[in-house]
Amino acid sequence: MSLRICILETDVLRPELVAQYQGYGRMFEQLFSRQPIAAEFDVYNVMNGDYPPDGDKFDAYLVTGSKADSFGDDPWIQTLKAYLLKLYERGEKLLGVCFGHQLLALTLGGKAERADKGWGVGIHRYSLAAHAPWMDPEVSELTLLISHQDQVTELPEGATVIASSDFCPNAAYHIRDQVLCFQGHPEFVHDYSRALLDARKDFLGHEVYQKAVASLASEHQGDLVGEWMMRFVGQTAKAGDNAA
Repeated sequence: MSLRICILETDVLRPELVAQYQGYGRMFEQLFSRQPIAAEFDVYNVMNGDYPPDGDKFDAYLVTGSKADSFGDDPWIQTLKAYLLKLYERGEKLLGVCFGHQLLALTLGGKAERADKGWGVGIHRYSLAAHAPWMDPEVSELTLLISHQDQVTELPEGATVIASSDFCPNAAYHIRDQVLCFQGHPEFVHDYSRALLDARKDFLGHEVYQKAVASLASEHQGDLVGEWMMRFVGQTAKAGDNAA
């Protein structure tokens, strides 16, 4: 029995990248299709007001990255926060990446804001601060492609830090067996990350751009995080076990 995942897409790609990468929902589908745990996906672009029909049942809901600020007052962001809080209160499993990582922290009582350390781009390395049964295969360090200027600065009550660095202390966290979030982008591939860097070259500045491009010579562990996420969802998921 495959898992059923609802992907709440919170952005659209730059027009010049749509033909190759389609959208963040599609990028996550490709990531998870490479994992040993079978899953099927429904993608809804909540920025455009698209949500699952009432009564649909999923094993988890994933909130993607976005160029928007998680702490912004855009109506669609406020609508999404209310929706996520409702899901959380009825016991649904929630996954968040980048914007989603920050928005879930905010929704559940934490804090996210513009980071005083500036943009994080390229490949970043984290130390692991905790281990759990679903973190399999187990590693001593984690590398992920990143693209963010905001960070979670205060975790929600009951959250446990999984991965951290001096640059981003709250890079990943979970709340018991219900919420799992990562600041980095497991769904990114090197070519997409390079395309974003090239598009933002003038904005980032020469030094930050060159350092980020050089980092892309290394591998990243997006597939590993994708497997962790599916194991996190699958550890207690079974047919019909979503709360009503």
